[in-house]
Amino acid sequence: MKRLIVRKDSYYDSVFLMLISTDVRKVEGVTRAEVAMGTEMNLDLLKDMGLSGPELDGAGANDLIIALDVKDAATADAAEAKVTELLKKKSSAAADTYRHSSTAAAYDAEPESNMVLISVPGQFAPREVRRALMADKHVMIFSDNVSLEDEIELKELARKRGLLLMGPDCGTAIINGKPLCFANLVQQGSIGVVSASGTGLQEVTCAISNGGGGITQAIGTGGRDLKSEKVGGSTTLMAIDALAADENTRVIVVISKPPAPSVAEKVVTALKKAGKPAVIHLIGMEKRPVEGNLHYAGNLEEAARMALAAAAGKPYQSRQFDLSDDEVERIVDRETASVSSNQKYLRGYYTGGTLTDEAVFLLNEELGGIYSFDPADPAFKLEDPQVSRKHTIVDLGEDVFTVGRPHPMIEPSTRTERMEREADDAGIAVVLLDCVIGYGSHPDPAGAMAPAIRAMKSAAEKRGGYLIVLASVTGTEGDFQNKSGQIRTLTDAGAVVMPSNYQAVALAKRVMARLNAR
Repeated sequence: MKRLIVRKDSYYDSVFLMLISTDVRKVEGVTRAEVAMGTEMNLDLLKDMGLSGPELDGAGANDLIIALDVKDAATADAAEAKVTELLKKKSSAAADTYRHSSTAAAYDAEPESNMVLISVPGQFAPREVRRALMADKHVMIFSDNVSLEDEIELKELARKRGLLLMGPDCGTAIINGKPLCFANLVQQGSIGVVSASGTGLQEVTCAISNGGGGITQAIGTGGRDLKSEKVGGSTTLMAIDALAADENTRVIVVISKPPAPSVAEKVVTALKKAGKPAVIHLIGMEKRPVEGNLHYAGNLEEAARMALAAAAGKPYQSRQFDLSDDEVERIVDRETASVSSNQKYLRGYYTGGTLTDEAVFLLNEELGGIYSFDPADPAFKLEDPQVSRKHTIVDLGEDVFTVGRPHPMIEPSTRTERMEREADDAGIAVVLLDCVIGYGSHPDPAGAMAPAIRAMKSAAEKRGGYLIVLASVTGTEGDFQNKSGQIRTLTDAGAVVMPSNYQAVALAKRVMARLNAR
């Protein structure tokens, strides 16, 4: 049976409601539960799910909707009671936190503040950004679904006023040692990072910190900053100028998902002009030899290591693995020994978009093509993004996988459910995983993944085979989830954990070469 409830004028944050939905689905007898605001998009989604009805007529964006599909009325009562209980907890916590009635009131109360983090629905974000810029505040826009036209206009305004505008859809930054949104607790030091990718910034800043270096500023730009020729790298270029003028920054690092070629050349020109040692890693851009102060990295980990070497005034020494070749070969021998002849394919279940892109870029040639949700080659686009085929690597943080659900870095069930669903696929030989910790992420992502890892490995063994699971952890010992603890959890579940995503992918490449040579 279905129960549809509308609570008028009851606004709650969408991510919080997604988490409530996850908890309510755990109530025995609940087939489906969606707790969401009555926006036009959410009403359409509920209709597509078969969770609509006349009870929702007239529901608006400020109305709370509880949509339940349950076995009986008693279960519906229990589920509704669970929603009420969770909402009351939220209200009680909020009562202990002072909230300003408007951004203008907040600016008046905090006159010395010079930066604003904006996270509101995309259609409302430009108005708040304009107000912040006119109040002489730097801005980080966490909101997505901001139009390209608005982004261009707002970045032009920011530039005219000499202010930095990070975003839209900017999920990671570290400013004056303070992690913002999805970021990690890293050491302060002499390396400044500019990044058009969130998990890419996390991977590089953590590798720098774990390698004994530190960060001055880590500036996010939003994904379109370098990808769109119309945006033209506006934030990236301003950030490079700022780091060039910063006496504490000795080395500048710029990283990005595949950029527009003309914008990439603007970045190269700006870094040459900056004069400081600079490291560039733009995924998909051909690696070049050293050009004066410019060093070109072939992967995220190499970008961090080049920056560490430059900051220490030492030459960069290239290496693929932290382990010796003999140690790597022993792992390959051990892990491939029991893989059956039917097991041929690699699957990557990722939560970080840039880590996904890195894996696809490095493995694509070895595997002869990789299926994904949005590949460069349309021939390898998944017909159904929810169903893997042959070699598949997916970023489960893509919008198509998170409709009505939190990002899998916040709530891992999007990934673990897919892993459990595909455990019966007898063709899988290797599984690649990322594990991203830090502020904003799940309190124990490795612990959430461990049952799914065990389930997939057990299913393979029951078929007479063996599943190889390769993983990496992006984070530091200072993160509240604790990097070494996450590594132990994954290792105990049967995964081989490598020091970086690059090294996990490089190991996967060797493993697949061994399996293909059988």
